Amino acid sequence: MALTGTDAYTGVGGLPALVSDALAAARAHRFPYSCRPEQGRLLQALAGGARVRIGETGTGLGVGLAWLASGAAPGVRLYSVERDPDRARAAARVFAGRAEVTVSAGDWRRIEEYGPFDLLVLDGGGQGKAPGDEPADVEALLVPGGTVVVDDFTPATGWPPLHDGEVDRARLHWLEHPALRATELRLAAGLSTVVGSRLLV
Repeated sequence: MALTGTDAYTGVGGLPALVSDALAAARAHRFPYSCRPEQGRLLQALAGGARVRIGETGTGLGVGLAWLASGAAPGVRLYSVERDPDRARAAARVFAGRAEVTVSAGDWRRIEEYGPFDLLVLDGGGQGKAPGDEPADVEALLVPGGTVVVDDFTPATGWPPLHDGEVDRARLHWLEHPALRATELRLAAGLSTVVGSRLLV
């Protein structure tokens, strides 16, 4: 969820048709928090490596999910959970013609019903960033070798990474997770993402 993600698409061309549809829904509902184009292109690329299932927390109006669906191979199922029922219904309409995509309303933990995943995008819960938001259990939610994506970090300039002058415990959770090989990818001057692969053993 990027604070001005929807606006970041202004003047951006060459978008997949499904992404344009989701973006139109986000604009119609005045939803500003869509994933940015840089993040979307990463999701599209990672989706191409999934074999069976892709999961996402925080559908919003479906822009990130549209990037994932645009990159996924035929036969791959995509599941996304959105806590706001109105947004979930609106996003589901964007994907009405895509039988492989399921959008559910509810707490992010509903994603557990559909796993384990080849690719799991934590965008609306399960990141461990907010007080009371317990990080998702990637050992339960990812197949061995599966990938987790945790977005919307400010790029680190030193070690340990800081956020608001304090050690960024949420980021360290993912970068130092014993079940993952993880790294931080800088996608733009003010945007980075943590990507981790679950160890095979």
